[in-house]
Amino acid sequence: MKKIALLLSCAAVFLLSGCRESMTDLTERVFRQAESDFVLLDSHADEVNLPGSVNPDGSFQMVKPSGWTSGFFPGCLWYVYEYTGNEQIKDLAWKNTLKLEPILDPAKDVSHDIGFMVNCSYGNAYRLTGDAHAREAMEAGAAKLAARFNPAVGCTKSWNDRNPRIFKVIIDNMMNLELLMNGYEMFGADSLKAIALTHSRTTMANHFRPDGSTWHLVIYDSESGEVVKKQTVQGFCDDSAWSRGQAWGLYGYTMMYAKTGEKDFLRQAETIATYIIPMLPKDGVPYWDFNAPGTPHAMPMDSPGAPAAKFAALFTGEKVERDASAGAIIASALVSLSSLTEDAHASRRYLRTAERILRSLAGPQYLSAPGEDYGFLVKHCVVNLHGGAGIDVPLPYADYYFLEALLKYRGLK
Repeated sequence: MKKIALLLSCAAVFLLSGCRESMTDLTERVFRQAESDFVLLDSHADEVNLPGSVNPDGSFQMVKPSGWTSGFFPGCLWYVYEYTGNEQIKDLAWKNTLKLEPILDPAKDVSHDIGFMVNCSYGNAYRLTGDAHAREAMEAGAAKLAARFNPAVGCTKSWNDRNPRIFKVIIDNMMNLELLMNGYEMFGADSLKAIALTHSRTTMANHFRPDGSTWHLVIYDSESGEVVKKQTVQGFCDDSAWSRGQAWGLYGYTMMYAKTGEKDFLRQAETIATYIIPMLPKDGVPYWDFNAPGTPHAMPMDSPGAPAAKFAALFTGEKVERDASAGAIIASALVSLSSLTEDAHASRRYLRTAERILRSLAGPQYLSAPGEDYGFLVKHCVVNLHGGAGIDVPLPYADYYFLEALLKYRGLK
């Protein structure tokens, strides 16, 4: 704690003196706080479940191993271990990673988000330790995700539906493809790469508007593969740009280009970035939806797919909620894209934008004070404002992509 206090004092001196804290010092400050806070955060969870968020009444919220966010806290711990080399953090990372063992059972159906769940936990464990069991977990997870692929549609299924003809695909699924690509690289399974490529191409054809923004959900006919409907579930309305959805798309196509070298994916990532960057507020941390009421590009309350009347009060106040988790994802993607693009001017723009977001997330408005919020780092996130859930809360995936972005930025230097 003394070390954290010293780092905070140093940061305060920089601000008061008019000097700008270097990104190296900022990264050190954040990771040292995480090193301490994540021990506290771990202490609030039981032996089975993992840190999830904070409930509306202020109580601690846990997530089951089968929950889609279960892999993020173990992943955060692996990132802190990678930066600090702290063996205590490594032990906590293993303890929390192994909580996800139940989802690897071949007899259990697991959601499309097994990519998040396994890649962030066991994937980082394998990357940093070469552990054989982590490798086996990656293989099992990739097989489960591949089983959700429908050749007629050309995508892996997202949410299940009682009607077998309804095949739902959300933009989030671009993120889970990284598990398939890692599986291809680790095991030489061409089928995993083929699924990831096909899903990416199908999504590129059907999920995106001409301006580079994306719908949240596309529903296909599972037999013909035809598009049935395009809509939102978590954004403001069907035709709005839910910011975390835009972030998933940016990150997903940046990752797919890095993994495959296919220029179409690079161009798609650049198109998404061109849409996102001008939509960001001054501090770089996005509104929860770029077209929500109260934003410069607001859509009317009676737009198709807008929230039900019972949630209307959430959209009529002066404050427009930010989603710091979307900011963290965008920052991580932009740092990567800055080193992949062939356009030098765009590269500088991507990196400047990423740094602007990271400096905001590391500042007092978005970074919890040491020991606050049960040990979560990033506050002011949104889970599903459309449905009135998880509004202005800390989230483990915000922490995960924030730390990842800082590690990527550090690697560039």
